Amino acid sequence: MNADLLKDALAGLSAPDKSLPPKWFYDQRGSDLFERITELPEYYPTRTEAAILRDNAADLAGLVPPGGALVELGSGASVKTRILLDAGGHFGAYVPMDISAEFLHATADDLRRRYPALAVHPVVGDFTRPLDLPVAVDGLAKVGFFPGSTIGNLGEEQAVALLRGAAGWSDIRAFVLGVDLVKDPAELIAAYDDAQGVTAAFNLNILSRLNAEVHADFDLPAFRHEARWKADRNRIEMHLVSRCDQGVRLGGTKIRFAKGETIHTESCRKYTTASLSHLAGQSGWRVERMLTDDRERFAVAILRPR
Repeated sequence: MNADLLKDALAGLSAPDKSLPPKWFYDQRGSDLFERITELPEYYPTRTEAAILRDNAADLAGLVPPGGALVELGSGASVKTRILLDAGGHFGAYVPMDISAEFLHATADDLRRRYPALAVHPVVGDFTRPLDLPVAVDGLAKVGFFPGSTIGNLGEEQAVALLRGAAGWSDIRAFVLGVDLVKDPAELIAAYDDAQGVTAAFNLNILSRLNAEVHADFDLPAFRHEARWKADRNRIEMHLVSRCDQGVRLGGTKIRFAKGETIHTESCRKYTTASLSHLAGQSGWRVERMLTDDRERFAVAILRPR
């Protein structure tokens, strides 16, 4: 029984506006599905950000002093990180942080094989909560790395807390942050509701996880995936919509769903130059540079401590 998952699910699904924290997407299957999402034709953020990173790899890797450490939040398969690792032969250490332990350790083992001279120190944990860096990187100059526009999945208070926490790391020199930019809503919705249904499977997998780990009895075909653009908040929302009136058992509690009622599973905020500068300023950083693609769909921001 996953007590933390049950606690979060009961709190979120007992509220008037039902929700689940997106951190619970990422069991092994969820992580695998997300990697498939990043390869979809509709999902522009990954390939656009990767192109920005490749075009600027030497400059970004150069932010890390010789022997310093790159610290990545929500590292996943560390695919984009390898662009910096390939350009950063001078790195002393890499610290990937992720909530999916099995996925994280498999990735860390692969990185050790590919980069035998690099010390890899994985940290299992929820990056929305304070996390201690490994003792092995004490005294090393550090650069934070948070690609993938994952900052947009956080509420403003959470985003500020995360960046403020990183600003408090010892000997922190810079922070490299990937952010998706505001654009045509049709393009945004397509990226979160692909024709192959991979994003739908990813969203529904959180219900499978509840069934497997906390003995819930969700009937997955009784829910459907939906992506919504909220212009007043500059964000895409992902929902699971109940197809009928139904009840679900969760840890001994009966949760009622009306037909059309939704579970809000994720928000993906999109930024402008002004809103990113505001977020950085609230968090103890300043935006030194914003690197974008030629269509200005995505940005990799270099933040410096204020």
